[in-house]
Amino acid sequence: MNTPPSTAQPVQHRMRSTWHSATIVETRAETPHSVRMTLAVPTWPGSEPGSHLDVRLTAPDGYQASRSYSVASSSPWGHVVLAIDELPDGEVSPFLVNEARPGDTLEVHGPLGSYFVWRPGQNDRPVQLIAGGSGVVPLYAMAVAHDLAEDTTPFQLLYSVRTPADAFFAAELTELAGPSFQVTHVYTRQAPTGWPGTVGRLTRDTLAASTIPPSERPRVYVCGSTGFAETVATWLLDLGHSTTDILTERFGGL
Repeated sequence: MNTPPSTAQPVQHRMRSTWHSATIVETRAETPHSVRMTLAVPTWPGSEPGSHLDVRLTAPDGYQASRSYSVASSSPWGHVVLAIDELPDGEVSPFLVNEARPGDTLEVHGPLGSYFVWRPGQNDRPVQLIAGGSGVVPLYAMAVAHDLAEDTTPFQLLYSVRTPADAFFAAELTELAGPSFQVTHVYTRQAPTGWPGTVGRLTRDTLAASTIPPSERPRVYVCGSTGFAETVATWLLDLGHSTTDILTERFGGL
């Protein structure tokens, strides 16, 4: 996950980042190529919705590899939830998805990220979340925090995903949907049976029709692959959103 520059104001009182020892408590399949992983981290200070951390693995010969992952929870002290998508050529994700088991220990560094976060009660401006694939993970954390705080700020999520089976937190997002949180899906390869919309890549017109208009000055959080994030950000600017209202988080293969 690469963090690009942003003109947004950083969150104040940022939590101190350091290395922690983490123990895997639970792993379960999230999609056919990803897992949801719960970590017990006794020294974890908590994290804000949208933050991330680094996971570091050390081989028996001393070789180390690390990878950044968004935190799927705005977790309290002591535990962290991750959702990890396998990259076949990666150094970290294949182990975490296919080999890591409860009881294994990892090193994690965090919490990280000061600009791509949302705080309940931060302001009353509406929030538009836009995700591509596993990019929904930090946005899901924001939606959960929004719900737990009973925050009335209007929230919307536009989620582009290949197929229903590839959607992260599908059941949880359905349950969270309500008067103050709307979810719209775009399926690029296969839609659910009876799907009323079309199947295909997200377009500028679909984006315009499915998101909060710039006249309402929403805060817009975009997370996905580099190509996805850059394309969506360009479309948002074309539609009239201000640069200072668009925050992007990108990920790539490692």
